[in-house]
Amino acid sequence: MFASVLAGLLLAGCTEGYAQPQAAGDQPAVAGGKAARPADVELASGDPRQSGRVIAAGGADAVYNYGPSVMLDRGQTRMWWCSQYGGAGPAGDDILYAQAQSMNGPFTGPGGGIPAAVFSGAPGHFDGMHTCDPSVLRVGSTYYLYYTGAAGDHALGNAIGLATSPDGVHWTRAAGGRPILGPSHDVHRANVYGAGQPSAVYLDGWFYLMFTDTTGRAAGTNGAGQFVLRSPDPAFGSGVQALDVGGFVPVASTSAPRARSVVDGFSADLMWVGALAAFVVAHETDGGTTLTFWTADFTEHPFRSVLVPGPWREGPGLVRRADGHAPLSSADPCDRVPFDVVRATTLGGAGAPTDLRHFGLDLLGSQACASPARVAATFDGVTAPSPERTMDLVRAGTRVRVDRRAVAVTLAGEVLDQAPPALATLPLGARLRSGAEAVAVPGGGFAFVLDGHRRPVPDGGVVLTNGSTARPVTAAQWDGYAPGTSLVG
Repeated sequence: MFASVLAGLLLAGCTEGYAQPQAAGDQPAVAGGKAARPADVELASGDPRQSGRVIAAGGADAVYNYGPSVMLDRGQTRMWWCSQYGGAGPAGDDILYAQAQSMNGPFTGPGGGIPAAVFSGAPGHFDGMHTCDPSVLRVGSTYYLYYTGAAGDHALGNAIGLATSPDGVHWTRAAGGRPILGPSHDVHRANVYGAGQPSAVYLDGWFYLMFTDTTGRAAGTNGAGQFVLRSPDPAFGSGVQALDVGGFVPVASTSAPRARSVVDGFSADLMWVGALAAFVVAHETDGGTTLTFWTADFTEHPFRSVLVPGPWREGPGLVRRADGHAPLSSADPCDRVPFDVVRATTLGGAGAPTDLRHFGLDLLGSQACASPARVAATFDGVTAPSPERTMDLVRAGTRVRVDRRAVAVTLAGEVLDQAPPALATLPLGARLRSGAEAVAVPGGGFAFVLDGHRRPVPDGGVVLTNGSTARPVTAAQWDGYAPGTSLVG
């Protein structure tokens, strides 16, 4: 990605095809137009950990490896990151993919060989040379790849694109191959990187997108800052809201002025932590990766910042569930919350960030099961075996009993091998049986009809996996069903 390095500035982006390491910015985080008030709660930390070796790298000619997106998905740890293969074409940044049985690797390509280049530039388009900085979600049967693209190395040339996939390996560009977000051009600074470095989360029917925009009004003097948009549309073509000084407000498009930054830095990652009812932003500071916490509306810091120490050379990738949420602790989900990151730790022979390694720790004393409401938030999106040899899926504070494991796994953000005792405190709601009635409305999506209620699902793939056939209905017929809680996110 293009970036111009000027005296006294350490800029976000890629020069000569690779990202420059980023220092912490020089402006305080913006919160409601003023410095955020002191944090309320300090949580103890425990179980510090790090991999003893490099866990992932490209093939022999991949001189840089950085900007990972790490997903715990159906029993595998999957990772996408920015690199370059000479044979991938065109000349420029490529997105590599590899998988492992644990976050400590080793990560290999889908067939067990070297990591595969799964997404590269599309000549003649906005991302004709570079594709970089992946952030990957899975919602239902569909994987979403948010990435930085550039046609070449020129000022303000970076923008954010979107691609979709049925498997996380084979990708199709969305939005007609056009960028879904570009520089706002609020302010032109010496840092001419533009817009990029996206991080996406799916929560309560909203796609949240955090990103860098060096032209944003609320960015620091060096272009540092992280801005947030949300939309029910994964391509952010409609229903877009921007985080402003007073909260989220509707805006006409993704180019609306960037009025508020949530953290001062480049190349950050975002995650929702149900056990803490908070967002966390992971960004690099002098001693390692700092975790900064925000309430759901980004108005307060509910917990003090935490440092995951160790070396770094480029921004971190949080280890997340498929929907961008924090995974549960296998040791004690009612007290511990694990935070793990993967980041580049050295400069390689070409002076570019490489050597991806894993670092992490647990935060203790979350009291995540202290009340029914806390249990519901902590386990939302989780599926686990039920006493009836089926699966229980937690949505909106109730357990939905699902006959087919494959359906529950597709709808879930996280799959547990055993149901924690706290799950039994949630009421049992609807039952999703094999072949259940399903409906589809033009432009409005798909839903199962359970107990007379319309329970939306994200795509038709879920319907087929359940052995159901979606019956076409009119908008009036769709609205005639009593609305029910969505079965995903």
